[in-house]
Amino acid sequence: MTPTPAGARIGGDLYRAEPEPAPDSGAFRDRATAAAVRAARAAHVEIRELHTPTEMSDVCELFGRIWRPDPTSPMMVPELMMALVHAGGYVAGSYEDDRLTGACVGLLATDGLHSHIAGVDVRSRGREVGHALKVHQRAWCLERGLTRISWTFDPLVGRNAFFNLAKLGAVPAEYLVDFYGRRTDAINAGDHTDRLLARWDLTTPRVALACEGIPQPADDAVAPGEEGVAIALEVGADGRPVLGRTDADVVVVRVPRDIEGLRRTDPDAVPPWRLAVREVLGGLMGEGRVVRGFGRLGGYVVDRRRDGG
Repeated sequence: MTPTPAGARIGGDLYRAEPEPAPDSGAFRDRATAAAVRAARAAHVEIRELHTPTEMSDVCELFGRIWRPDPTSPMMVPELMMALVHAGGYVAGSYEDDRLTGACVGLLATDGLHSHIAGVDVRSRGREVGHALKVHQRAWCLERGLTRISWTFDPLVGRNAFFNLAKLGAVPAEYLVDFYGRRTDAINAGDHTDRLLARWDLTTPRVALACEGIPQPADDAVAPGEEGVAIALEVGADGRPVLGRTDADVVVVRVPRDIEGLRRTDPDAVPPWRLAVREVLGGLMGEGRVVRGFGRLGGYVVDRRRDGG
């Protein structure tokens, strides 16, 4: 596999989900706010915007428990979050009673908001707290006239891909090679930090439905011999990547069900997966192919036709 320079961008602004004619802005914002209220209620949390140094310190402690970084390189610092909020950025937390269970931090960008970091306490996972935070973030942006949010995620982590692309309705726009460089936290240590840049166009019907609890998964089921569809990357019987065809109109790029578990049980399997996904998914995006989404069977669905049609 040909190495790609760190920091290289594979693909550019490849997928812009065009919204339908703008709905009544007040009604649309009200609908987004109502969706945020329902999402928080379903997760049994209260989402609060955060403003004080004490609240920022609590968020930093939460992120420290989640990522377990080197003490000399924390994930965030209170002073930076205070500055972000003062400059108009987004810092919010989810609370169960008075216990902080999750948090999300975003900064203003040229085309909307960039959501830099979000995390949920391990004790609260599986309860849709992350979904509630993102739906709140969407409503917050729409109230301020912002219509797009971006963020990065590890393309190897299937559960995050499903959350971002199916449960939220975001779309991948760029494959970023070793975006953060080498990290020392417990989650990323020893691995390349390849990331997908997700773009969330907040006014599209796809995103509105996802925020109202209707997931938007891609169909990644491939029947044997199905015409025009192929598996470009598959999980082998030994858990290692198996390269397939990339010349079909639609290709599926599968990733391990639990790469985090694989890092613990078979760390030697992770580098081949990192390079395989970079070569196949990153290569397809670099050709200008459209990622339709992520399916329930653990695969990215990529349309080789440049217009996706």
